Amino acid sequence: MFAELFALLYVAHLAADYPLQTDHQAAHKADSSAAGWRANLVHAGTHVAACGVALALAAVVLDQSAGMWPSIAALAWIGGTHAVIDRRWPIRWWMENTGQEEFIKHGGAAHVDQAAHVIALAVAALWMAA
Repeated sequence: MFAELFALLYVAHLAADYPLQTDHQAAHKADSSAAGWRANLVHAGTHVAACGVALALAAVVLDQSAGMWPSIAALAWIGGTHAVIDRRWPIRWWMENTGQEEFIKHGGAAHVDQAAHVIALAVAALWMAA
């Protein structure tokens, strides 16, 4: 069940991070303002909605359901971690404190950001499969 859930959550993540994310959200989701927080939370909400659809599809099409409460907990985890990661400072902090300053200069933050999101999705899928 882990593999199916993880794959569907990852597809939902890609959809929410790319075709479903507006230019405004991408540009402002890390801003320290009310508009920045709105952009961030709406974007995180898009992830929750997309992943909710993925979990519903898993239950209906694949007969792979983790149950209501584990799914709700996983969706809360996905939305919360996505919102925090997309504030950008956690990724910058990580990279500056693990010897990746040069990687930051060469566009590495986007890769570390995506790795953090994928790790969060794997944790959610493991939780639901357990």
